[in-house]
Amino acid sequence: MVCVNEQRQAKRADVNWPVSVWHPTAARFFNGSSVNVSSGGALVELPMKAPIREGQDIEINFPRKQTLTEEKGSSARIKTARVVRIDRGDTLHSANIKVALNFSQSKELAEVF
Repeated sequence: MVCVNEQRQAKRADVNWPVSVWHPTAARFFNGSSVNVSSGGALVELPMKAPIREGQDIEINFPRKQTLTEEKGSSARIKTARVVRIDRGDTLHSANIKVALNFSQSKELAEVF
């Protein structure tokens, strides 16, 4: 039996959505996809080559569809987040890592999509 200490404060929804993460040290974007999101954070998959480390602050961009872009006036919802966990999993069979993020300013993500 495995006991896991649940630290989430908001319920997460499974959402597979394209994302791009701005890495300030590398001064470039890394494209990936969301696994799940909540008002307080997200789990995203990024390429293994992304030089992400725990405790690092990054920006995550959630692109919007055209209809929402017209309604909201911008083509992406940008959130500042802190990397809280990295799951490198089975790197022999996957070129991706899973990165758990905690949003710096927690707001409802309903406006993301």
